[in-house]
Amino acid sequence: MNNGEIDSRAVIHPSAKLAPGVSVGPFCVIGPDVEIGEGTSIESHVVIKGPTRIGRHNKIYQFTTLGEATPDLKYKGEPTTLTIGDHNVIREGVTIHRGTVQDRGDTEVGNHNLLMAYVHVGHDSVIGDNCILVNNAALAGHVVIGDWAILSGYTLVHQFCRIGAHSFTGMGTAVGKDIPAFMMVAGAPAAARNINLEGLKRRGFSKDDLTALTQAYKTLYRRGLTVEEALAELREQAASNTHVQTLIDSITASTRGIVR
Repeated sequence: MNNGEIDSRAVIHPSAKLAPGVSVGPFCVIGPDVEIGEGTSIESHVVIKGPTRIGRHNKIYQFTTLGEATPDLKYKGEPTTLTIGDHNVIREGVTIHRGTVQDRGDTEVGNHNLLMAYVHVGHDSVIGDNCILVNNAALAGHVVIGDWAILSGYTLVHQFCRIGAHSFTGMGTAVGKDIPAFMMVAGAPAAARNINLEGLKRRGFSKDDLTALTQAYKTLYRRGLTVEEALAELREQAASNTHVQTLIDSITASTRGIVR
């Protein structure tokens, strides 16, 4: 599709706001109270309902639905929103629902994320930046995902769970508790396996950082300590490495308890 081409077979509500350079393929339906930033490309058969705000230079593939109302039974048609940032790739058949007034009222996707085929993002969820959600990963409502997290295919995340920055889930992982930053987890239910060593190497973490995080992992998961006992030792370790403090912050922010 050429940059800025609007296919004549697309149905676009007169109140929708499309910036210059937006491309829309055939048989798309774009409803009222939708705003789409410049350079965003939308393939065929995409449905976008408002209120939805989509940023710049996103690529949205066919049969995706964005901004639909949540099936949450508490939702009674209140005005809620979906906000999507810049430079995201949203592949085939992805569904992202708007928020609910019972929570933040907005579902949010940050920047530079890849949502692969048939991913579902439930109401009021928040996805940070540079995340990858692999085919058929599904987030229930109220999920928060930190920057650079990767959810492998068929990962299922229970409502209200928090996924820490730079963490990784194995294929088919069932997440029912919070995942601390930097952790690699797998299984159903999810269990911690190690730090996300390969991912951190790819992102340029130093040898000293990896050593410090490996030691922190062992303190938290391999010495039989309670979480509070482990946190006391981690606070001492954080004095020499700021990433350990990030790990601590992700643990103390937990309301559901952490994967162990």
